[in-house]
Amino acid sequence: MSSIDDLLAVAKAYTKAEGIPLSTASWRALGDTKKLGDIEAGRDIQVRRLEKTMRWFSGNWPATAVWPSDIRRPSPSPEQAGAA
Repeated sequence: MSSIDDLLAVAKAYTKAEGIPLSTASWRALGDTKKLGDIEAGRDIQVRRLEKTMRWFSGNWPATAVWPSDIRRPSPSPEQAGAA
């Protein structure tokens, strides 16, 4: 699996747990309703933005949901760790 595949798998697990469309997760994580859909359609994402987005999902993961077991869960960003 590629890092992009991991991001999309995490995003889809998040949308399922939250009961929201991918566009809403995209807005929450990236501030852009279309970005995750664009990535799913084959567009690219910068490495730092991908890493930041994975940290966002990790820091905002629903308490009742299980993180996908085959994907490494990153530590939350320093801002998220400080807010906890």
